[in-house]
Amino acid sequence: MDRAHRRRALTRLGAILLAPLAGPAAAAEVRAGPERYREAVRALRPGDTLRLEPGTYAQGLDVHRLIGTADKPIVITGAAGISRSVLVATPGRNTISIVDSAFVRIADLDLDGRNVAVDAVKAEGTSRFAHHIELSRLRISRFAASQQNVGISTKCPAWNWTLRGNRIDHVGTGLYLGNSDGSAPFVRGVIEGNVVSGTRGYAMQIKHQLTWPIELEALAGNGETVIRYNTLAKRANSSQGELARPSLLLGHWPVSGRGSGERYLVYGNLLLDNPTEALFQAEGNVTLYNNVFVNRHGDGVAIREHNDIPREIVMRHNTVVARGVGVLLRNAAPGARQTVAGNAIFAGSVDPASLAQGNAVHAYDDAATYLRAFSADSPVLDLAPRGGRLADATQYRPEALPDLGLDFDRRPRGAGTFGAYAGTAPARPDRFRL
Repeated sequence: MDRAHRRRALTRLGAILLAPLAGPAAAAEVRAGPERYREAVRALRPGDTLRLEPGTYAQGLDVHRLIGTADKPIVITGAAGISRSVLVATPGRNTISIVDSAFVRIADLDLDGRNVAVDAVKAEGTSRFAHHIELSRLRISRFAASQQNVGISTKCPAWNWTLRGNRIDHVGTGLYLGNSDGSAPFVRGVIEGNVVSGTRGYAMQIKHQLTWPIELEALAGNGETVIRYNTLAKRANSSQGELARPSLLLGHWPVSGRGSGERYLVYGNLLLDNPTEALFQAEGNVTLYNNVFVNRHGDGVAIREHNDIPREIVMRHNTVVARGVGVLLRNAAPGARQTVAGNAIFAGSVDPASLAQGNAVHAYDDAATYLRAFSADSPVLDLAPRGGRLADATQYRPEALPDLGLDFDRRPRGAGTFGAYAGTAPARPDRFRL
């Protein structure tokens, strides 16, 4: 071996021997403005935080192949004060694009669509996965060139997402999670404390799921997707005719094999008005409790077939006020558990009529008599019952479900009552102020 080769060999050996002595790289906190932020994003490593300065960002945000860890996520955050970090939409690209990324948190950004025909946030269909993604306190508006433009969309296998405290207004569709053909499941997410208003189509849809792909192989047992304490409100700009959509639509889980035992937990939500469709539609396995549904135009809750049929259904302690059908349950799977009880329903009808047993069912026009403040045309609503009128004589027995012992306003439920409210105290009005 000549001297040059020996020197190179010793250099490689020294690098191998010294590598274990080097500690992990320290997490970095980086600040960047509109001019250099894209380079900063590409350089992020586990544990790093990128703080975007106030200003206007016109080249989008590419979260591509950013992989954090459970204890060292990658964080991208904007300015949370009066001066904000604003991402503006540009033609030909989704404003926040996510590809093959995991353990990433994105917070405190404004996304202004300017009615460009793109999505605000999208886990792209070209991505193999996007998991453990957290989107918090985003303000998304004006992505409304058509009903196909979405506030938050996933088109690849996506699991363990957290969508928390986001404000989405004036978009084509609010949240569209999963692919339309059932091939890109959205699994075990937590969707909480969001306000979605003024959508043309769905405020939220989670698509049905076919066979789980190999990317979900590590998910064991049966899990839950949690939808809690959100406000979904539609307005007069809702699409009509063939484009009309429910406010919230939940598709089925795989009908057999892995994933077939998953369920939705839907609690503490407010669904307010839909001029052209039902407020809520679901199939598959759904547990629905402590919600308030108010539709002064049409139907309330429709548990019915869509791409499959309803299977394990539990609907307890909800308040439904709907000019049309208050609650519909049809085409349920034979032998599956379906429990609809303890609800307060003020509606034109329930279907089947046997749902009146075990629920407090009254005419829609009686809502003003039984509830503290309800009007068909007033923005002021207080749906807590008047004294003693909705007491449930059956003993309340809490089940092993999160917050079931609390009412819609998160007050202790105590003795059993029909509907989403524990008693006759005035409801807290902030949820009804959009």
